[in-house]
Amino acid sequence: MANENKKPLALVTGGTRGIGAAIALKLAQDGFDLVINCLNDDELAQEISQQSIAACQSAGADVYALAWDVSDYAACEAAVEKITADRGNVDVLVNNAGITKDGLMLRMKPEQFQQVLNVNLNSAFYMSKLCAKGMTRQRSGKIINISSVAGVYGNAGQANYASSKAGLIGLTKTISKELGSRGITANAVAPGFIDTAMTQALPEKVVEAAKQGISLRRFGTVEDIAGVVAFLASPAADYITGQVLVVDGGLAM
Repeated sequence: MANENKKPLALVTGGTRGIGAAIALKLAQDGFDLVINCLNDDELAQEISQQSIAACQSAGADVYALAWDVSDYAACEAAVEKITADRGNVDVLVNNAGITKDGLMLRMKPEQFQQVLNVNLNSAFYMSKLCAKGMTRQRSGKIINISSVAGVYGNAGQANYASSKAGLIGLTKTISKELGSRGITANAVAPGFIDTAMTQALPEKVVEAAKQGISLRRFGTVEDIAGVVAFLASPAADYITGQVLVVDGGLAM
């Protein structure tokens, strides 16, 4: 039987670390119950997941953690069916799950290109398609896709990643046109350089050079992105759809 809790339900893919964890926590603080998707592949990942879940619970959210591979349509279908049966329709879907497998195009293997598209782009199509069924029935819902400035401008060494993030923008705009009449909005957030484990691994010289190309002269925080997502998930953004909000501190490309 579906949960009769009146709090809105948000689903965040890749929601246990980095930007995803910050988004989940902010939504919990804003009064959402949560479904957090994760793919626990080692002990460290499981530990991080538990910490993120505990933080959301401390903020007052009923948290439903579920591990599945978002690049597998059958797994996504089974997960959404289970979530709907146990918790009801998803009100806000945040497609955040993503990976990188960087390399110059001439050296990039086809499987490296395809794997990034499978996780970053295909998963967003799968989850949007599946969650939109419930949103359509209730004639309301919000879909928020986490893209990247790489998808807006392109980036050397990231043919796969930039393509996947550009595809998310096209997907977002199409969803907004197809589902707007059902009361469903779709928007994308395109972060620039954000202080995460990925950027913390960059050489100091690379980081300093990058900061010189940013008007605010700093990398963004995961909270910067979470705040924008929370705005799009709120009633304040009910008349915003088909948009790409670039959050890059004034990045010169």
